[in-house]
Amino acid sequence: MNILLTGAGGGVGRMLRPMMIDTWGKLRLSDIADPGPLADGEQFAPADLTDPAALDEAVAGIDGIVHLGGHSVEGSWDTILQANIIGTYNLFEAARKAGVRRVVFASSNHAVGFHERSHTIDQNVPVRPDSRYGVSKVFGEGVAALYAHKHGIRSTSLRIGNVGLEPLDRRRLSIWIHPEDLMQLVRIGLEHPDVHCEVLYGASANQRTWWDRSRAHALGYRPTHKSEDFADASPVTATKPPTRSPTATRASTFCAAEYSPPELTDPDLREKDMTDKAELARVADVISTSTSSACTKATADRLHRRHSTRLPACSVTTRAASPT
Repeated sequence: MNILLTGAGGGVGRMLRPMMIDTWGKLRLSDIADPGPLADGEQFAPADLTDPAALDEAVAGIDGIVHLGGHSVEGSWDTILQANIIGTYNLFEAARKAGVRRVVFASSNHAVGFHERSHTIDQNVPVRPDSRYGVSKVFGEGVAALYAHKHGIRSTSLRIGNVGLEPLDRRRLSIWIHPEDLMQLVRIGLEHPDVHCEVLYGASANQRTWWDRSRAHALGYRPTHKSEDFADASPVTATKPPTRSPTATRASTFCAAEYSPPELTDPDLREKDMTDKAELARVADVISTSTSSACTKATADRLHRRHSTRLPACSVTTRAASPT
C-alpha cells in the first residue's frame, strides 16, 4: 500500500513515521518545509497545501493519505482559511483526481470544544467548535464526508485529543492519546473493510475520558495505554472553570480566547446593560448642564464607579486557563 503522510515534519508526524515504515515498508512524506533526515523507505515530496499542482504531484500513485498537514493551533482567519480550509479541500480534490482510495483526516477535539465536561459525548453530537481552528476541523470533516459519499473515497476523521508519550497535566488525563494508540486508529482508517465515512475520537484508554469510543472499539480499536498510569505525576496546571463557563469542558483556553462576556451575548443582560449605560449618559448630560448641583455630581460619581466596576471588559480573562 502506497501511503502519503502530510505534515510529516510536525511533532505528530515524526512520532508516527517509524511505525508507518514498519507497517507498510515505504512512506511518502509531504510538508511545506524540510521534514528532517529521511529513514530507509521514506521519500519527500514538498508541497504547499494551497498549491494544487504541487499536491497533484505529491498524491500521484498513492493509495491512502494520512492528512496531518495545516496550521495546528488557533490563528488568524486568513491563516486558518489558507492552510486548513482551502488546503484541506485541495488535498481531497487532488486525492479524487489521483484515484486515492482512503484518507485519514486529522480532525480535533476542538471541533466539539464547547460541549461541557459534565457528560460523555459520542461522534453524533452536534459540532460546537471553540475557535477558528475548530471551525476548520468541522469543515474538514464535512469535506471528508462529501468525498466519501460523492466520490467513494473512504474517509476517517479522527477527533484527536493530545498526542504524546505521556499526559502533560490533569486536563490531558482525559484527552491524551499515545502515538501507538493513534497508529491503531490510522491503520483502521486505511485498512478496515467496513470503513466508509467515520468520525472517531482519538484518545487512549483513559479512565477520565469525556468521549464515547464505542464506534472505534467496534472497528477493532484496542488502546494499550491509559492516562491513569500518570495521574499521580501529572502537574496541576489547570484552574477550575467558573460554574457558568461552558469551558467546564474540553477546550479551555481555545474557548476563552476572544470570548464575549454574557453582557454581550445574552439578550436580557444586553438590554439591561444598555439601560444602565443610558442612565449613566443621562446623568452625565445633567452634570454638563448643571455643574452647580453637587448632589447630581455625587450621584453621577456613584453610578460611574458602580458601572465601571461591574461591567467586564470584552476580553474576559476569568474562564478556564488550562493549556489546550
